[in-house]
Amino acid sequence: MKSAQHNTTEWSDSVKLTVYDNKPRPVLTVSPSWLSPGASVTLKCEVEHPSAGWRFYWYKAVPDVTDNLLPGSSSGTEQDSYIVHGQTHTAGYVCKAGRGNPVIYTMYSETKFVWSGDVHPSASLTVIPDRVQHFTYDSVFVSCEGTSAEWRVRGIIDDGSLSSCSDWRMLNRSTFKIETYNPSNAVYWCESESGEFSNAVNITVHGVILVSPAHPVTEGGSVTLGCKLQKLKRAQYPSRVVFYHNDKIVQDDIRVKLNITAVSKSDEGFYRCEYSGEKSPQSWISVKCEYISTISSETETYFISSFPSLLSCDLRAHKTHH
Repeated sequence: MKSAQHNTTEWSDSVKLTVYDNKPRPVLTVSPSWLSPGASVTLKCEVEHPSAGWRFYWYKAVPDVTDNLLPGSSSGTEQDSYIVHGQTHTAGYVCKAGRGNPVIYTMYSETKFVWSGDVHPSASLTVIPDRVQHFTYDSVFVSCEGTSAEWRVRGIIDDGSLSSCSDWRMLNRSTFKIETYNPSNAVYWCESESGEFSNAVNITVHGVILVSPAHPVTEGGSVTLGCKLQKLKRAQYPSRVVFYHNDKIVQDDIRVKLNITAVSKSDEGFYRCEYSGEKSPQSWISVKCEYISTISSETETYFISSFPSLLSCDLRAHKTHH
């Protein structure tokens, strides 16, 4: 009997096959991170090993991410970016991706926030004492005030991690102490159980501080800035104290206070100081401008957060008939 003939081809090119034990976690970015009220915000969701077939799902993070799919993303979007129109207040977002049939999903991304320093009508965050910069081991408190029954304080510390500074508390118990054991820079805000946010406030802990208000100052009023050194020996006087406005020297002598009278829009900007050669962090001084007529009241509020990337002009008209 004649044996069967077998023909063989050449070997194919090799293909690398990678198997992942764990679900990947996409990376969410937001732009801008500080908000002009009413501006558009772009969300971008990136998977570590991008390939065809991914669809992207977009969520508001508070109060419960599973119940807060953004409009148009219930079936996922082909694009890895999503634009939120008309954002006015602080908000947190997450994303995830999925592909295949049945769909296999990634993990949720870490929460990313779009910040607004503008005061929300139903909530506000107060810093006690009322300044942006504080010494290590200072007693610093933040207080939530608003119309919602329950609030909690949250923060993003300088390494980017999200922390819950408190559990849900009744409003009359919503004052919390911030840890100031080490130099740090963090953003804090109040968050209601129903998903509302207060204004966001930056708090810096350092050994040399610029004493400046945590909230905007009113045009036409006055404000006093101070320069303090934590490791100050008794009866020790500074050899030199320098105040800077947008990196330009505005006062250079031994006075530890800078008085600004008749505050105007031109006084907005970055301020910092040096105390006998030791430098403070810089802080942004905000100006709130109000114009009131005797016939009608039109309030024009220019608000700039204590962060460099937020610049907004919010016009509110309140007409009063006499």
